[in-house]
Amino acid sequence: MFANFTFENPEFFWLFILLPVAIAWYFWKRNLQTPALRMSSIQGFKAKSSILAKLRPVLFILRILALALLIVALARPRTVDVSTRTNSTQGIDIVMAIDVSASMLARDLQPNRLEATKAVGEEFIKGRPSDRIGLVLYSGESFTKTPITSDKSVVLRALEDVEFNNILESGTAIGSGLATSVNRLKDSKAESKVIILLTDGVNNSGFIDPKVASELAKEFGIKVYTIGVGTNGMALTPVGIAANGRFQFGNRQVEIDENLLKQIADETGGKYFRATNNEKLEDIYDEIDQLEKTEIEEFKYTNYDEKFRPFALLAGALLLFELLLRYTLFRSFI
Repeated sequence: MFANFTFENPEFFWLFILLPVAIAWYFWKRNLQTPALRMSSIQGFKAKSSILAKLRPVLFILRILALALLIVALARPRTVDVSTRTNSTQGIDIVMAIDVSASMLARDLQPNRLEATKAVGEEFIKGRPSDRIGLVLYSGESFTKTPITSDKSVVLRALEDVEFNNILESGTAIGSGLATSVNRLKDSKAESKVIILLTDGVNNSGFIDPKVASELAKEFGIKVYTIGVGTNGMALTPVGIAANGRFQFGNRQVEIDENLLKQIADETGGKYFRATNNEKLEDIYDEIDQLEKTEIEEFKYTNYDEKFRPFALLAGALLLFELLLRYTLFRSFI
């Protein structure tokens, strides 16, 4: 509550400089005007008069307090209550198409390509509160993990559950993954539709040509950002399965069909990126986040509650009380 307490005209606080000057003037003038009278005895004076004489500075104190309160009132103290309401004026529907083939377990990204993709994707989703997001997974075939939805908790749980398994046909069907993503977005009424297609290989499976899928995306006004995941050169990649069911790893040449990914991005008005490490992958999603900004219309409502009146009223009451005392109880001392 204190943080919302403000002063509209704080420059009036400079008037407080006058208070020490007034106090100094009062004591200086009082010393000049106080007469000295020598008497052999003061027994004839009443004690009441002596007490009133000592209390006479109260009049000046009341006036100084009133002046201080008036200065505070002039500064216009008030509380400010601000509330906001936001509307998304340009919603964006986004589908994240993630390659979940065995090669995504390669350890050139930490701890591997798939886990790094999930971690960065999670932050990306959290940073898009006004958009609808869906999730498509593919390897040798593709399927929709989560249709486009505004419920980010659903998408985040689905992303957390993503892992490699041998249920899907092995391989990398880029065309199928892209086509499934297009199918999720083709009926969308959003003004902007985006696919983020991530893979670490070449198209070697599926029944849909990636070029045909990119033409469909273009026809439905869908922009595709493609990401090739994998370092340059060799990477520690699964090469077989041991007797205990665990993957055996060996160094393999990283092969990414960059020409295809660039063509898909160019055809649909998107952009191609290459993620050779975790930091680069984070930078890519940050750049996509900047390129696809959702326009937000914010309405701000400000309620001001003026607080100067109690200070002004109290100052007036002190001045009236000071005048009352001056012309009644302290009249004989004026």
